[in-house]
Formats: sequence, C-alpha cells, structure tokens
Amino acid sequence: MTQKVDVKATRSQSVGSIGVGPARLRQLQVKSGSSGTPRIALKDGNGGTTLLDITFTNTDTHSVNIPGIRFENDIYVQSKANITAMTFFTS
Repeated sequence: MTQKVDVKATRSQSVGSIGVGPARLRQLQVKSGSSGTPRIALKDGNGGTTLLDITFTNTDTHSVNIPGIRFENDIYVQSKANITAMTFFTS
C-alpha cells in the first residue's frame, strides 16, 4: 500500500503566523545568525501551546527532520532569536 502526501514549503523571516492553517510539520530548515543563541519557539496558533522549542548553533544551516507534529490551528512562530531565515515543510 502506498501513501500520497502533498508536502508544501513555506519560507518566513519573521515571527507570527506562517499561514498554512491546520498542518503537520515534517521538516524545519533554519539559517542561524553569527552571534547570540539562535532559538525558535513554535506554538499551535497565536497563544496556543508550545509544540516545538529548539536552540541551534551559530552561523550554520540546520535541517530538522520531524515525524509530524500536528498544529491544529496554524504554525505560529512565537519567538525567534538570531535566526535569519526559516523554511517550514508541512503536509
């Protein structure tokens, strides 16, 4: 049996909603800055529960494979520190 899954990529550089609606986060790619402590916190919609909070190393591109965190409302970037770009892969 095969499974078809449509994966979409959404790029963002700011905090707030990434505008995908209910979705499963499959992968996150992050470009971290050269100073401070790069970190990102994702919530299930504005004011929802924090579902992912990750700290990264400086001056690197990180690819985080995720089995599928379900965001019932939307993926909301609550905070980001020293992150220059983010790409969210959702289904």
